[in-house]
Amino acid sequence: MTAERPLAGRTAIVTGAGRGLGRAEARQLAALGAHVVVNDHGKPGRDGSGEASAGPAEEAVAEIRAAGGLATAHAGDVADFDAARELVRLAADIGAEAGGGLDILVNNAGILRDRMVFSMTEDEWDSVVRVHLKGHFATLRFAAAHWRERAKATGGPVYGRVVNTSSEAFLAGSAGQPNYAAAKGGVVGLTTSTAAALRKYGVTVNAICPRARTRMTEDVFAGVGGGAAPEGGAAGTDVLDPGHVSPLVGYLASPAAAGVSGQVFVVHGGMVAVVERPRVAARFDTAGDVFSVAELDGLLTPYYAGRPPGEGFAATEVLGLRRGGSGEGPDRG
Repeated sequence: MTAERPLAGRTAIVTGAGRGLGRAEARQLAALGAHVVVNDHGKPGRDGSGEASAGPAEEAVAEIRAAGGLATAHAGDVADFDAARELVRLAADIGAEAGGGLDILVNNAGILRDRMVFSMTEDEWDSVVRVHLKGHFATLRFAAAHWRERAKATGGPVYGRVVNTSSEAFLAGSAGQPNYAAAKGGVVGLTTSTAAALRKYGVTVNAICPRARTRMTEDVFAGVGGGAAPEGGAAGTDVLDPGHVSPLVGYLASPAAAGVSGQVFVVHGGMVAVVERPRVAARFDTAGDVFSVAELDGLLTPYYAGRPPGEGFAATEVLGLRRGGSGEGPDRG
């Protein structure tokens, strides 16, 4: 392990890594020295439609190897428990050959099936929640068991890093994506719960909310942020290139981030924002033993009458974050 290759000798999984953001993250970890298990189910449609294929994962592996890195392909469906178990076992076996096990898990796989809540079908809801939320849980469940077993065997903490993928759609509330926003909110809950559960084993668990131009978002960001860099190219003038996101994943996977866990970050275009935990805005106590509706009316109605119209829990200000200081929060760069 060196300063240039802090992940040398480590083994990583990146799901949904055959294309777009996951592919950039896999390249980043490989460049830092990790042996990356590139997982991608390979279905061509961004809505999860089409036939599964090993092609995207194998192409990403070939690219990493051509650059001198180490990579192995896996084409399983991460939301399938058996496939998730197999994926973790594959990475653990690869790591064991180097005297270790699985060290890093990056959950990135996802699909989109956008529609307004009053028009959404049951299948559109179930399929998106399945891939994003269950897909995160399935891999994390088996990775967590692996780290717990290793910690018990060694009698001390182990090296474990998890980077989950949430979204600004959860933070800001995306009207046309109730399934996606709900799944990404669930990812944050899974992240904070697992960070607490795995802390004693030495494992860190964080979530990123990336903004990047990929196959899933190309129409959303059409005409925004400058020309897109080619697939596999370095981040350039396009502030939405996935290459602006992958360095944060590399950092969170590294030894330097040992003290960073249970955190949520917004990242894009040369900017990283640390999202503050929710705080209590106001508290009301009953004058008696139990609230009445009338008492709550007398307390809450005036309170909300004095609030800005339409203001809720959604943090829409995150959508205004930009490199250079626009948006909320203190600048550190």
